[in-house]
Amino acid sequence: MTQMNTEEPGVSAAVELRAVRKTFGEVSAVDGVDLEIGDGEFFAMLGPSGSGKTTVLRMIAGFETPTSGSIRLGGREVTKLPPFERDVNTVFQDYALFPHMNVLANVEYGLKVKKVPKAERRERALEALASVRLEGFETRRPGQLSGGQRQRVALARALVNRPKVLLLDEPLGALDLKLREEMQVELKAIQREVGITFLFVTHDQEEALTMADRVAVFNAGRIEQVGTPADVYEQPATAFVAGFVGTSNLIEGEAAQSILGRPGVYSVRPEKLRVDTDLDAELPEDEHSATGTVAEVVYAGAATRFVVDLDAGGRLVALQQNLQSSSMDVLKLREARVRLAWRREHEFAIAGPT
Repeated sequence: MTQMNTEEPGVSAAVELRAVRKTFGEVSAVDGVDLEIGDGEFFAMLGPSGSGKTTVLRMIAGFETPTSGSIRLGGREVTKLPPFERDVNTVFQDYALFPHMNVLANVEYGLKVKKVPKAERRERALEALASVRLEGFETRRPGQLSGGQRQRVALARALVNRPKVLLLDEPLGALDLKLREEMQVELKAIQREVGITFLFVTHDQEEALTMADRVAVFNAGRIEQVGTPADVYEQPATAFVAGFVGTSNLIEGEAAQSILGRPGVYSVRPEKLRVDTDLDAELPEDEHSATGTVAEVVYAGAATRFVVDLDAGGRLVALQQNLQSSSMDVLKLREARVRLAWRREHEFAIAGPT
């Protein structure tokens, strides 16, 4: 199981978890998590519902207390400190904006509670709004804003406190697809500009891969793998990661022995597979191949997914860009005999021989 790279000697991590566990009655929500997040890093915690990622975020924020283990922020022990004594702020999915206040008042509110002088809080609020590109929106109320604009107000309200770590609990979940994709790019740009550590919780693999410097994949209260988006996608450490981050394309059992000439469990990503209708064409020496029957064809505009039942057993999904073919062309391949081919360097071992 892959864990985080060690920080440079003498440099404290922005967030550090050691053997953190959280139980609710007899249910173990988080089961022995070790994690370090670097200063200024955009870090994503990715996993399905119930995997423990949100519980970890809530323990970092101080909304939950670990059953055991320790949490440090910037080298400071905070495991039992209340939320207001931690140098973090949280942005939630519902944004929690005050509907009766305008944008500027919403952003200033936290500073007002802390009794920051009026002139200073006005200056800091305007600066925070500028950082999320909302100059000129100060007098509008939340009901007059789009979903993306409300998301940025919530972000500005958190940034105005200048936290060491900003926690984001699926903040894009309520947005439609197009706006969510736009905000993914914007959030990453904002994080780079302000230089604050962002800890982002999501169940959306595309969000994690698009925005994060590194990703922790959660499953059943544990971390399965930590790495860069490329590492997690291209070299998954477990079958769960291979299936959750992308499409699960596993070659195992007798199929592995027949196709690859060795036992074990291996995976190859759909976009690495080539679909050939000529089963007898000569293959380069650096490629493996498997014959089968196309069980389903899914045309998705820019690309087509081919679901192929292998003669050797098992099923693989191939993804092919529609550079020249039309929907009618690819749909004709349903139930066709094909050969899938891929370069050997694109297959990776999930588990060795048992």
